Amino acid sequence: MDVPAPPVSQALVLDTGAPDGRPAIVIDTQVVMDWLVFHDARVQALTTAVTSGALRWLVAPAMRDEIRHVLGRGVAARYAPDLAFIEAQFDAHALGVAPAEPQPPASRLVCRDPDDQKFIDLALSHGARWLISRDKAVLALAKRARPHGLAILTPERWTLD
Repeated sequence: MDVPAPPVSQALVLDTGAPDGRPAIVIDTQVVMDWLVFHDARVQALTTAVTSGALRWLVAPAMRDEIRHVLGRGVAARYAPDLAFIEAQFDAHALGVAPAEPQPPASRLVCRDPDDQKFIDLALSHGARWLISRDKAVLALAKRARPHGLAILTPERWTLD
């Protein structure tokens, strides 16, 4: 499947915090695919919170590019992913943010999978309350992330409370 580039007119909306009081969340690619490609019922509570506007879903350009790349490799071809629908969901519900600057080495949470580091850095730099993932390398950082105010969870363990 050939994945087109984003429209040139697509502007990056910078997140300036939570003046409206909604908590921020970062969702990794696999969980986004569970929602938008596989329509997995196990992510229903999470997706309802995102689509209702109860959460600020933070997305950096690299995250959007990653889902395009994964779909472009044909990973989910048998599910016939609808890229226009997926892009529309990002446009409607995601808050585009600038890529995160890596944390200082002394306090940085380092993921053993470098491809997943962007999710951790983004969540920490933008004060996300949750990072939702199924990736074992990301989930392994859950205990170390708690003192930073970040809960790293699977979608099944997530609640808005």
